[in-house]
Amino acid sequence: MKSINFKIAELVYHYLIPVIPVSVLFIPLILVEASDKMKHEDAYELWHHHHIIRCNLFGTIVSCAGVIVFVSVIYMRRKHPPTVYVVDFTCYRPPTHLQVPSEYFLEGVKRYCNLSDSSAEFQRKILERSGIGEETCLPEGMHMKPPSRTLEFARKEAEDVMFGSLDNLFSNTNIKSEEIGILVVNCSLFNTTPSFTDVIINKYKMKSSVKSFDLSGMGCRAGVISVDLAKGILQVHTNTCAIVLSTENITLCGYDGDDKSMMIANCLFRVGGAAVLLSNRNQDKRQAKYKLVHTVRTHYGSDEEAYKCMGQYEDDAGKLGVFLSKSVMPVAGSALRTNITTLGPLVLPLGEKLRYLISTVANKVVKNPKTKTYVPDFKLAFEHFCIHAGGRAVIDEIENNLKLSPAHVEASRMTLHRFGNTSSSSIWYELAYIEAKGWMGKTNRIWQIALGGGFKCNSAVLVALKNVKPSHLVSSNKGNPWEDCIHKYPM
Repeated sequence: MKSINFKIAELVYHYLIPVIPVSVLFIPLILVEASDKMKHEDAYELWHHHHIIRCNLFGTIVSCAGVIVFVSVIYMRRKHPPTVYVVDFTCYRPPTHLQVPSEYFLEGVKRYCNLSDSSAEFQRKILERSGIGEETCLPEGMHMKPPSRTLEFARKEAEDVMFGSLDNLFSNTNIKSEEIGILVVNCSLFNTTPSFTDVIINKYKMKSSVKSFDLSGMGCRAGVISVDLAKGILQVHTNTCAIVLSTENITLCGYDGDDKSMMIANCLFRVGGAAVLLSNRNQDKRQAKYKLVHTVRTHYGSDEEAYKCMGQYEDDAGKLGVFLSKSVMPVAGSALRTNITTLGPLVLPLGEKLRYLISTVANKVVKNPKTKTYVPDFKLAFEHFCIHAGGRAVIDEIENNLKLSPAHVEASRMTLHRFGNTSSSSIWYELAYIEAKGWMGKTNRIWQIALGGGFKCNSAVLVALKNVKPSHLVSSNKGNPWEDCIHKYPM
């Protein structure tokens, strides 16, 4: 009973307190003013006849006003950390010779994985239903005959993706590598010594004081985690820039066993990566495309079913692979609902906040299983949605839960079709799609949603600072992965 009361109180605090009119705070001043009017005549006579008192009162008012202004400035600086801008971002475009049409993929599976006919047929059906197109790419080592899952090829894949993304980013923004103060790299399943940040710092000769972080094991939601980490550091260290590089490594993670729950990842994951430049410098505001407004992270790791629904394991034959259970989608739905409970008060209009609050409190009090909690209309809060392209089922689940239209999930579906599941970088391919279509207008709000093992659901909210023109119309801004094929989409 106490926990229920606590949850209700928490909801009321988050949803109701922000909408209380500020005018309520002035009630005490109004009462004081009313009482002062009763003594107005006496006060005026005293003011008129006692010049010294008048001067002292004036000096006191000026002094108090000065103190109030000083305290307000200090408070506002502490309360509102520096604004974090997304200056620009680039996504890696793999070369065409790495493309894997479905028939080519299935031929390699049959020839080199020694699978049973039923397992090969299972992967064929997964490919047909996955939403994956015919132009997605696998790394060079997977194209060898037989596939070569070696450290050399894994390093080559990582360097091709990282350097390809960063070269375009430095070229488009004209920023120098020595200006970078923070570097965050996330790659879940493959990490080396020297680390990926070491490799990048060596390649671009970054300054010795750069603060570098390598994040591993966080799966497809790591992109938002990396941005959140960079944001937190930028709000402490002023006048600096940060680069976030999100990728995944496929070379060493291909599964060649006979466990169907581990074959799904083979059919979905493809080569990809994105580099994002963040800054808190005032000089970068004019060039910046977006402002980073919110990041919200939800962790379901304490729940056993959620914790075990996906991860990297060995099968009965000792072969390593990424396991996906049937409970992934229900767990993802629950994590998303928890995440939007926290995000809602930050972004929703007043009417939607009140509807959701009343519905939630009523359900907790009445406890009627037939009554569903009201799902806020997030279409009123956002113009664009970048839903992690983890697979067709993931996109369908979020589309249904949030009651979105096909247009709202077009970027996610087309990213899955053209590039596959690129893990943590998929939300940036989707944002690039929206830009390539010319849909991004000034003040447009973007919701990036990332899901991944552990289990986690993370959100990032961006606001466009300008009308973003498609890269093929801007000669100085090249590298959008859609610029030569956007006319084909939507399929």
